Formats: sequence, structure tokens, C-alpha cells
Amino acid sequence: MRTVLVVLFDDVQSLDVTGPIEVFAGADVYRGGSYGIVTASLDGAPVRTTSGLTLVPDHALADVPAPHTLVVPGGLGTRTADPRLIDWLRRHGPRAERLVSVCTGAGLLAAAGLLDGRRVTTHWAYCAELARDHPAIEVDPDPIYVRDGNVATSAGVTAGIDLALALVEEDLGRDAALVIARHLVVFLRRPGNQAQFSAQLAVQTARREPLREVQQWITEHPGDELSVASLAARAQLSPRHFARAFQAETGVTPGRYVDRVRLEHARRLLEDTADGVEEISRACGYGTPEAMRRAFVRTLAASPAEYRRRFHPAR
Repeated sequence: MRTVLVVLFDDVQSLDVTGPIEVFAGADVYRGGSYGIVTASLDGAPVRTTSGLTLVPDHALADVPAPHTLVVPGGLGTRTADPRLIDWLRRHGPRAERLVSVCTGAGLLAAAGLLDGRRVTTHWAYCAELARDHPAIEVDPDPIYVRDGNVATSAGVTAGIDLALALVEEDLGRDAALVIARHLVVFLRRPGNQAQFSAQLAVQTARREPLREVQQWITEHPGDELSVASLAARAQLSPRHFARAFQAETGVTPGRYVDRVRLEHARRLLEDTADGVEEISRACGYGTPEAMRRAFVRTLAASPAEYRRRFHPAR
């Protein structure tokens, strides 16, 4: 049995706690005796979450033996963490076989010196702060979770469920993780290197209606002619004015936005369909499989065929 210890503290994010717990508990139902789930706070006292729920821990941290998997959730309480909690993590964290953080829980592990030299992630809103405060850590703001040795860190809130499913798949196999994902009505195949944001959410929404309509058009027609000239004509602006206005209002150039939308669309088709790479490259506006391959290798460090082998359910 793998013991999973979830650390509790005041102003913890409730879903950071319950999301992973539901995954591990589901795995234990699927295959009895797989996980033993324990919750603990500093003094064993109940804690109040940011949403107002009260969680009653099983034990005080001082009374819990070293777990197989130590889960540190996030929440507003990480901003004013009790120094005793940081000290406990510093002393006892290295004893766990697997260190896991959800959302801003990475900040607690970092404060305890447990992430130095590691590649990690956290909630997108706190990535820059984590990198600034802990220069010995490599913070990647893009993926929903990151594995680095025995340390696993995830992005905000629901990403903790994705990470927990990945850990169950590692421990018990894909079938177990799939059964749990179906029971929770969540996607099993959100890969760790999937961006925290979709292409549309990763940039600002343009203020002016013509530019917003162009953004929507790009999303709905990734295989169309999407040059600056054609998009400018749709917005009824000159190409030069359109390019400047689009970047000023969205934060990226039109070309960069088109690249993101096409890559995201191609990834979804590779994950969810049996269409061939050539067919997908045309549907996504790449024109040729080689052009799509270059885009995948440049951004994801994997060819479309490699990506499909990893994330298509039938492969």
C-alpha cells in the first residue's frame, strides 16, 4: 500500500485537497489496498478553506510516519504559511518517496528548499513570483504539470486531478486511471505538457469588435488562408494598421496567434481522431506534413507521430 499524506492548513484551496484525494480514493476502490490516504495539519486541528469549508484532519503532522506520496496543496494560506509548516516540510519532505504540489503548494516546497535545481510549475498567476523569489528553481509557466525525478508539481486547482491521474497510471496502469477518470467525468488524456491556457485564453481578447471577430474567425477556420492581408481585409483595416492594432490589443502578433491556434487544433485532432498526419496538416492550414512536423518539433520537441503515440488512446 502506498500512503498518500495530504497536508492541510488554514486558507487551503479545497479542490487542491479533494481533487487528488478523490483520484487516489477511486484507485483504492478499483484495486483495494493500493493507497492509504491520510490528512494532517500542524496540530491536528480542523482547518478552514478559502471557500469557507472546514476540513478535519486525521492526525497532527508530528504523528504521521513518512509517506510514499506527500501532497502539498495550494491556496491563500501559502502566502502566510506558518514557519513551523515550512520547517516540517524541510525536515520530513525528503523522507517521502514522491513529493507532489498542487497550485501554489509549490511555494511551500520551494520555501523548504525542496525544489532547488528542479524544473517545476505552479498556477500561471504565480509563476513569475516563484521564479523571482527562488532563482535556484527552473519555473515553466506553460504546462499543467511537470515531473522532475521524484518531484511532481501541477498548475492551478483542477490540474491537481490531472497530475493525480498520471501518478495512478504510473502506479497501477492505464486501465485503472481510465476507470477513475470516467467515474469523475474528467479527461484522462490531458498530457502534462498541455498548456495551462488554450490559445484563446493565453492572449488578451481584443477590445475592438472587428479584431475580436477576427480572433474568433481564426479559431473556427484554422485551415483557411490566414495571412495578415486576408485577416486585415476581414477587419476592414490596412494590413499595417491591422498588424499593429492586433498586437497592441492581444499582446501577440497575428502570425503568432495563428501559429498557436493551428498547433492546438492539430494536437486535438491527433489525440481524438484517427485522421492521418497529411489530412490533419491540411485541415490545420499547414499545407504539408513537413510544415506541421517542424511546428511540433519547434514547440513540443516531438514530431506529430511521436505525439500521437504518446497521447492517442488507441496507440
